[in-house]
Amino acid sequence: MARLLGSVRARTTVGATAVVAGALVAAGLAVVLLLRGNLAGQADLRAEVAAREVAAQLATGTSYGGLDLPDGEDHPVQVVGEDGRVRAVSEDLQAVRGTGSPDVRPGGSGRGGGDDEDDRDDDPRRGEVSDDDPRLSTGTATVDGRTAGYRFAAVEVTTPRDETVTVYAGADLAAARDAVGTVTRAMLAGLPPLLAVVAGVTWLVTRRALRPVEAVRAELAEITASGDLARRVPVPGARDEIARLAATTNETLAALEESVARQRGFVADASHELRSPIASLRTQLEVAAAHPELLDVDGLVEDVVRLQHLAADLLLLARIDAGDRPPARPVAFGRLVRDELDRRAPRDRIAVRPSIEADPQVMGVPGRLARVVGNLLDNAERHADGAVGLSLRAEAGTAVLRVADDGPGVPAADRERIFERFVRLDDARSRDEGGAGLGLAIARDLVLAHGGSLTVGEAPGGGALFEVRLPAT
Repeated sequence: MARLLGSVRARTTVGATAVVAGALVAAGLAVVLLLRGNLAGQADLRAEVAAREVAAQLATGTSYGGLDLPDGEDHPVQVVGEDGRVRAVSEDLQAVRGTGSPDVRPGGSGRGGGDDEDDRDDDPRRGEVSDDDPRLSTGTATVDGRTAGYRFAAVEVTTPRDETVTVYAGADLAAARDAVGTVTRAMLAGLPPLLAVVAGVTWLVTRRALRPVEAVRAELAEITASGDLARRVPVPGARDEIARLAATTNETLAALEESVARQRGFVADASHELRSPIASLRTQLEVAAAHPELLDVDGLVEDVVRLQHLAADLLLLARIDAGDRPPARPVAFGRLVRDELDRRAPRDRIAVRPSIEADPQVMGVPGRLARVVGNLLDNAERHADGAVGLSLRAEAGTAVLRVADDGPGVPAADRERIFERFVRLDDARSRDEGGAGLGLAIARDLVLAHGGSLTVGEAPGGGALFEVRLPAT
């Protein structure tokens, strides 16, 4: 249960339902407030119309007793003079609050005292109804034993006898309140079913949308269990994010399959290359044990040195594959090349003809950059007939190193293959002369790790031309 509630589908459903619930509550509250305000405005208008109708009768000279008053239950009316005495009330009006007087019978003591002259200046003229907006108030009235809330409008009028009175007329609020209550209850009753529908639809749609993801997950689980990297996850037909995820997953599986195949081939090739020097050492030691006088010390040393170099190359490749990146620092590439040439000079079979025109600065690891130069010179010396050339120059923010030889060159079809590990061309099959086929592979991996490129072409005078390009700082 906890797993189900913690799923993407459950979280999506809960989130969508919560958002819809919040939106519906906000919308419902706005509707209720607008409805209440509209109904209140209508009640104010009805009360004002009723008050002005009565005031118009008074303005025309109708006596208080002869007023045609509206139904008291719908529009209770009270006419109050300036002295506070009630002049007329609706029939069956038994009690009232919120008007000018609590009295519901004509007559009474009033408030006593005369009218203020300033107050009279604001009164409408004789036989006229005030044009001012009516005073509005909320109160209650009891009509024929029924008490209800009313909205009262107060309109002043001056009779032809020059008596100013205020007409209070009410509009029943029960209908408005009932309408607001009905709408509120309807919304509250409809909210849970609507949210249930939203949750159900979201649950079903999310399940349908995530079905391809589950298919990808299940296939990946089977691939992991079986170890068969040749399998691929299903790609949905829709061009959406899930389809792109599945396609990217297949690309990752393809890269992983290629990497594993390359690693297995590397291990097999390494085992094959290591077997020869180890077998040679064992043979020589067994012969030496049986016939000490036949011990070939120089041969043993050569085999040990070759085995040592091979182990070092394999270790370096393993570090490169593992993403080992020592901290880079500014390196004077021209000085590094000169130092490498000076170090190699005593043991070179063919003297290198250098042409160092610049000393560009590159970011890198000095030892690994020197290894690149050394591997390229070893390869050139191994295949050269009698000349090896090296040039270094700066071109448009790039350090360009070229190493050329006058050997047979590299056929166009093999110019990428020679950078693969343990690859030796037909004229370099001899393990004594051709090496293990790791030098160029190591050189390219190191150059790529420094953000550069290593390519091979044809030298101007024939032979092979290797070109290294590194970004200069």
